[in-house]
Amino acid sequence: MPMRKLYRGGDPRRAQNIVELRAMAAARIPNFCFEYLDGGADDEVTLHQNRARFDAVTFQPRTLVDVSERDLGCELFGSRIAMPAIIAPTGFNGLLSHEGDLMLAEAARDAGIPMCQSMVSTVSLERIVESGVRHWMQIYPFKDRENLAGVVKRAEVAGSEAIVLTTDVAAFGNREWDRRNYRAPMKLNFDNLVDVATRWRWLFDVLIPHGMPRFRNLGDFLPPGQDSARNAATFLSSQMDPSLNWDDVAWLRELWPRKLIVKGILRPDDALRARQLGVDGLVVTNHGGRQLDTCVAPIDVLPEIREAVGPEMTLIIDSGLRRGSDFVKARALGADAAMSGRATLYGLAAAGKPGVARALEILRSEIDRTLALLGCPVLTGVGPDCVRLPLR
Repeated sequence: MPMRKLYRGGDPRRAQNIVELRAMAAARIPNFCFEYLDGGADDEVTLHQNRARFDAVTFQPRTLVDVSERDLGCELFGSRIAMPAIIAPTGFNGLLSHEGDLMLAEAARDAGIPMCQSMVSTVSLERIVESGVRHWMQIYPFKDRENLAGVVKRAEVAGSEAIVLTTDVAAFGNREWDRRNYRAPMKLNFDNLVDVATRWRWLFDVLIPHGMPRFRNLGDFLPPGQDSARNAATFLSSQMDPSLNWDDVAWLRELWPRKLIVKGILRPDDALRARQLGVDGLVVTNHGGRQLDTCVAPIDVLPEIREAVGPEMTLIIDSGLRRGSDFVKARALGADAAMSGRATLYGLAAAGKPGVARALEILRSEIDRTLALLGCPVLTGVGPDCVRLPLR
């Protein structure tokens, strides 16, 4: 019998794939942090379906093709990126590693890809832009539009390339396993307090001597002295605006002079509406299975959305990507590039910046190997003829 066992130590160089980085992350960070990172909504049907639908798409490779030289790069909004990947916006990353957002940005910069920073990150957007990464700023539809406009203006002054509006948070998803870790809002139960006390590497990275991470991009939204991750979470949930609609997209389009991306599209008619309002790009996503459970998988609707908006509009897919082959499948089915949140966060939680760098290295090597075995030496040559869709 083979002795298969995932490595769970602290050396990211030993991780063979993203799943192994996930195991390393689970061994390093407290349970409540890992549950927040890893879990989904309700019965987690969508969470698991996202992966299953990627796995159901199969390759149909060419043979006897010279693949001795391969090119993984492509263009995104007129500028080249080294591979068709973007680090997705994710919040509370300071709970995974001290100044985790900056580590993500530096690793993305070194890998030649963009990073989309979350509005609820714990490093200021100005510091992230200064890192030299190709920077996009994600915003949530908070009720206070004046303060929201202030964040957008900060991004403009700092030099961000794009604003990414997240539209699928009219209400927070029902993440039951996450909530079970608390006896009251943001107050851990006894078992989780004991677990935290045993995570020495994490304690001396995140809490000692830095203290609880603070939201560095939300000062005008939060009550005085309430900017820590512990105190602000409940307040922020009350600020989400369920009245968000297409008029707000038009308002943002007038306010923001650079690339505007709408994140949360799953229907062709919504994609067309966004295009009519002058939106530059769309992220086809179900929020990684963290919002509406039993929701359609983005990879299933990507081809019809591409058909609806035509070849010129920038399409990005998100949710469920764990292998470099997933990024190639996304390109074949109509995406210009793909976002991944958890894949790089597993690396961050496992080993800080070296872990993020290892995650991106793994994905790059898998994309490269997939192109070679697919008989397609140039990423931009990948098309629908390279894959077979599952029967419905």
